[in-house]
Amino acid sequence: MSGVPVLQLWRSHNPEQRILAAIDVGTNSIHMVVVDINPTLPSFKIIAAQKDTVRLGERCEQTGQLTPAAMERALGSLRRCRELADSLRAEAVIGVATSAVREAPNGLEFLQQVRDETGLEIALISGVEEARRIYLGVLSGLEFQGQPHVIVDIGGGSTELILGDGHEPRYLSSTKVGAVRLTDMFVQSDPISERDFERLRGYVRGMLDRATEELRSHLRPGEVPKLVGTSGTIESLMNLHVWQTLGHAPPSLQGYTLTQADLKGLIQKLRSLNYPQRTQVPGMSEKRAEIILAGAVVLLEVMNLLEINSLKICDRALREGIVVDWMLSHGLIEDRLRYQGSVRQRSTLGMAQKFRVNLPYSERVAAFALSLFDQTQGILHQWGELERELLWAAAILHNCGHFVSHSAHHKHSYYLIRNGGLLGYTDTEIELIANLARYHRKNTPKKKHENYRNLTSREHRLVVEQLSAILRLAIALDRRQVGAIQDISCRWQSESREFTLILHPSNANDACELELWSLNYKKEAFEIVFNLKLEAHLEPSDPGVNTLIEETVTLA
Repeated sequence: MSGVPVLQLWRSHNPEQRILAAIDVGTNSIHMVVVDINPTLPSFKIIAAQKDTVRLGERCEQTGQLTPAAMERALGSLRRCRELADSLRAEAVIGVATSAVREAPNGLEFLQQVRDETGLEIALISGVEEARRIYLGVLSGLEFQGQPHVIVDIGGGSTELILGDGHEPRYLSSTKVGAVRLTDMFVQSDPISERDFERLRGYVRGMLDRATEELRSHLRPGEVPKLVGTSGTIESLMNLHVWQTLGHAPPSLQGYTLTQADLKGLIQKLRSLNYPQRTQVPGMSEKRAEIILAGAVVLLEVMNLLEINSLKICDRALREGIVVDWMLSHGLIEDRLRYQGSVRQRSTLGMAQKFRVNLPYSERVAAFALSLFDQTQGILHQWGELERELLWAAAILHNCGHFVSHSAHHKHSYYLIRNGGLLGYTDTEIELIANLARYHRKNTPKKKHENYRNLTSREHRLVVEQLSAILRLAIALDRRQVGAIQDISCRWQSESREFTLILHPSNANDACELELWSLNYKKEAFEIVFNLKLEAHLEPSDPGVNTLIEETVTLA
């Protein structure tokens, strides 16, 4: 980008300055915050914000696809976001897409168009991952003091409910009830008719019943949680209430409380007005007026089902959570949020436990896979730390499909990983992990496989082709699942394209015949994808000497 040299010069004069832009591509709006990070505290302050109501959730009724008009509005907004971030010399622009893009059949195509036209990499995240990042955002702006809090975030397409006490979240959920979605589904009259209103309320209550019941089950005896609201719908409702109370706009919504009685009064008023009349209500924005009633009903049902009478606002949510997550991943946070830094590893191991994976075996396979990855990096492949981490997760979870059935368990592993709610990963990263596990045995990746076609990027398909071949070798190295191989080393001859895998047995008297047979059986995929000839043999370990790759000729 043209701004890079300027950014490098600016940083040389401001070595401690870290500017980051975070974008939330939602169903109703696209929001961006640009923050100034102080790594020494660590903390951040918002120095700029951008918001456009683009209604990306406007989808074709017949196909469910994002409409060309909605995508063009979103692209225009994202171009402006990019320009603002560049003008403020942001070192990185991180974006996530949520409900509307998640559910649209052409959602991934839209993200590819965004990448091509703006240069922005927008990551698709699951509803539960969205809830986790909302929690991080709220934690960055609100002190829980060890007390349980329920966080409710009502978006355009979904509502996230989170239970936490300032430590690891106890419960995360995302339910497909959002202000835009519900308005499209149920608000067919203006003002809304009694019939439409009751249908709307009944649907919302039915959809939220399970999530609220599960959340309540994570409360300890005697605990009475506080309710915290975030994002546009709830901020708008609080703003309307404060306008009614004070008769003017408040300087800030922090510290104000909205009770069930207040909310019921607002709903009663809003449902009696048509759209033009709602736009004239003090404190109401024109674009929010169309969807505010459906959002208010969601909040009322949350309060009813959780039996919580009042709510307070937090002005930090998903966008700030994206910032916190970035700070964690870059080692900038060492305080009470530090536990989140290992969320990927803990989530992967939690899933392994859930599906009764033989963890000692999977950890051996993962160790072999990472050893092969490291010893061939820069020689047979050019992948980095991200791909290494995805390979580790796939190695840990490759056999989780046994939880369903031994038959075709590799396909069951794909399904469980894809739908199991891994935290800390983007949707694309989960798809990659699931595909790696899918191809740990039987057929190699083929275009006719639907799961492989889900990978729209050629780069992602190459990740699966190459790393699944490495995973197959790693699995073969523990064929008896007894740890017969202690470690491995590799030799590479580039001119003859010969790759030698040297196995160091744990027991010098063990011939490891089954492991050698399994390697010979599994090596074809590795040979084809890397265009080489693989040989394997045993060689006793030299005690105290680390095994490293021996490059007799460096690969060009």
